[in-house]
Amino acid sequence: MKRALIVIDLQKGLHTPEKPLFNLENILADINNRIALYRKAGDSIVFIQHQDEDLPRHSLQWSLMDELDAQDDDYFVAKTHANSFYKTELAALLKRLDVNEIEFCGAQTEYCVDTTIRMAHGLGYHIFMKKGLHTTVDGELLSAEVIREHHERLWGGRFLSWI
Repeated sequence: MKRALIVIDLQKGLHTPEKPLFNLENILADINNRIALYRKAGDSIVFIQHQDEDLPRHSLQWSLMDELDAQDDDYFVAKTHANSFYKTELAALLKRLDVNEIEFCGAQTEYCVDTTIRMAHGLGYHIFMKKGLHTTVDGELLSAEVIREHHERLWGGRFLSWI
């Protein structure tokens, strides 16, 4: 079974002083640890980058966060929808790489991370995550911390396994 680490939307424009991503510094450090493990094992690393009017492709806002250990030989997929599989090359890439196990991490928990996890589950991938390696901003009704906890309770045992 081949594995891939998929890092969703950790882009500069999603973390602003007005809307900071929850616990970002620690999450980025832990994601870089996961990246190092995947590199050592020779497994694939895929960075997903959302683009829209607030994150124009190839703009500073669209760029991955500087702290991420992204390398030229990693894979990069652009998307325009919360679902990383929707009208992208992700499914074809994973098939070409013969991947059937996916570890997810990234931003934003309740949008792109959740939507992509559910879609990958529906496509039959074995999915897992290290608890806490996803982030979001405070919403109007719920704090980022509550949003993260809520989604972890939904995902665990239904859509993914914890590592």
